[in-house]
Amino acid sequence: MNPYTLVIVESPAKANTIGKYLGSKYHVTASQGHVRDLPKSQLGVDTENNFEPKYITIRGRGDIIADIRKEAKNASAILLATDPDREGEAISWHLAAMLGIDPATKCRIEFNEVTKTAVKAAVKAPRPINLELVNAQQARRVLDRLVGYKISPILWAKVRKGLSAGRVQSVATKMVCEREEEINSFVPEEYWQIEAQFKGKGAPFHARYYGVPGQKREVRDEATALLIAQRSQKGSFKVCDIKTGERKKMPSSPFTTSLLQQEASRKLGFTASKTMQVAQQLYEGVDISGVGAIGLVSYIRTDSTRISDVAMQAVRQYISEHFAPEYLPETPNVYKTRSGAQDAHEAIRPTDMSLTPDRVKSSLTNDQFKLYRLIFSRFVASQMTPQIYDTLQADLVFEDICYRHASQRQRFAGFTAVYEEGVDDQQEQADTRMPRLTEGESAALVDVQPQQHFTQPPSRYTEASLVRALEEKGIGRPSTYAPTISTILGRGYVAREKKRLYPTELGTVVTQMMSKSFPDIVNEEFTADMETQLDEIEAGQRDWHGVIADFYAPFEEELKTAEETLDKVKIEDEKSDVPCAECGTLMVYKRGRFGRFLACPRFPECHYTQPLITYIEAPCPKCGSRLVERMNKKGRRFYGCEKYPDCDFVSWDKPIPGKCPNCGSYMVQKRGRGDVTLRVCSNEQCRYREEVKTEEEADD
Repeated sequence: MNPYTLVIVESPAKANTIGKYLGSKYHVTASQGHVRDLPKSQLGVDTENNFEPKYITIRGRGDIIADIRKEAKNASAILLATDPDREGEAISWHLAAMLGIDPATKCRIEFNEVTKTAVKAAVKAPRPINLELVNAQQARRVLDRLVGYKISPILWAKVRKGLSAGRVQSVATKMVCEREEEINSFVPEEYWQIEAQFKGKGAPFHARYYGVPGQKREVRDEATALLIAQRSQKGSFKVCDIKTGERKKMPSSPFTTSLLQQEASRKLGFTASKTMQVAQQLYEGVDISGVGAIGLVSYIRTDSTRISDVAMQAVRQYISEHFAPEYLPETPNVYKTRSGAQDAHEAIRPTDMSLTPDRVKSSLTNDQFKLYRLIFSRFVASQMTPQIYDTLQADLVFEDICYRHASQRQRFAGFTAVYEEGVDDQQEQADTRMPRLTEGESAALVDVQPQQHFTQPPSRYTEASLVRALEEKGIGRPSTYAPTISTILGRGYVAREKKRLYPTELGTVVTQMMSKSFPDIVNEEFTADMETQLDEIEAGQRDWHGVIADFYAPFEEELKTAEETLDKVKIEDEKSDVPCAECGTLMVYKRGRFGRFLACPRFPECHYTQPLITYIEAPCPKCGSRLVERMNKKGRRFYGCEKYPDCDFVSWDKPIPGKCPNCGSYMVQKRGRGDVTLRVCSNEQCRYREEVKTEEEADD
């Protein structure tokens, strides 16, 4: 056999892409993630011996490891090409230990994008394994294991079996609980806005009560609002203090991991975990028709907004070729990376600007295309000129009553010709009708309407806003946001309804116990400081054993106190009106790996359980029976016939009542851009679609 260099990556998809770049002198194989970890059945950390971790081969990876060792025996050299972050560095370190490779030798390569140029450059520049990166990852793993395996048994004893505590997940759950407390304790305050319409020399225009000339005043009660409105109807108003100007709206930076998760949630309706799953596919490589296998985006776990000089040159050239000269700024836009960011990698960006979303669409899945288009558009927009508005402000004055008109009109689209950032909550839109006004002219009051309002409580978190809050507080890192949210949802501490997150009774009880007995674990500043210490380990400024020791001494005392002082809490299961098929007792709701289900409360005397069936309104298109909402093993929702297996109808999209007016096929519900819901024909050749009107729109 001819000698070859063995390149080990993490995923088969990446191995397939890289293998096509490197040719026959290289064999590329995949470890399929971690090969060694702490044992599941025991703590795996020697707290009496400097917190040394005990690593074992992960169960089920024996065949993969055997294949890697077999290939390694015949290889002339081995290059470890796992992901370019702490976790990837640790996987390379574990692979080196398993294969007997000295980590000080030049055995490690990394690349920020899976492209032919980047991969070929990487294999020519191997380096030793960075043990400081490895130690930072070891410290995180050991910390998380100590917190999880030491606190969880206490929760089992005091609340119920199967519960878990986590260093980041406990803080995230507490944040959701605290937001719910804010909402519940919120006392709304009444205020009034007085809207008016005026007519001058030109078209009618809108204004709002401001106060007295030169001083804003709030209107807090109906009597005052009605008095102002009544006096206004008798007045003769003059236009005063006209101010015209220009407002520029700057483009947003290219995506970091958290920004991508937030925007994919707002615009595409993706969960954080789905965003990262699809982004990983785009990073690892897709077979593009006419091009071949290529990673379409740069590395997707990053907290940096910077981009390379080569990428900057490519995007500026793209803008100059596709847009008028005024859309390209004279000098590149530079964005400040958030304080405390690791800044180890570039922002998320396309790897090849010639591979536009439209060009690669036929080679991508629908989800891949949507996310790639989002990344591509945001990157292009980030290097374009600002959007420019003309602005107008004018006061309309009668005696001591002042109304204020404010409007703006777009003069130049700038970056918004390509992309506009989404928002979490609805915002008031500026008036775009800009009247022509002259200082001192008279304006007649056409209409005046006092409107009662109340201050609103803070909104519940969405996944997007929770990710943003975690990042702003320095809690977790790019790789942790998605699994943190998945964990608190999966454990039943937090539930999601209409995209909003709220704490369950279980989550509230566990958070109260954690706050009482382990205040540091759920303290935001403490958790953020721990992230800073992990960064210092990575920079070689701290010894990881010392960081763990400083944490563990007070933590051990808290564990002893919690075991002795915490009272047992019983959380009653929610009762249903469904009788047990075996004993007749009304069943209760339980939560398992795949969500809620019904179980007999007489367990262990009675073991009967049944899935929680949710019927939908539309009938089965095949047999006319009822359709049922189900979950697959990966937690993805789908819809099937209740008569399965006699009827095998199944759909990922939710069928809805009614048939397509064009072809008679059944209709499904899909999400459009923003918050728009669509009725779409299930027949892909038909392509009929229409927006679904809300109840409010239908009433109009």
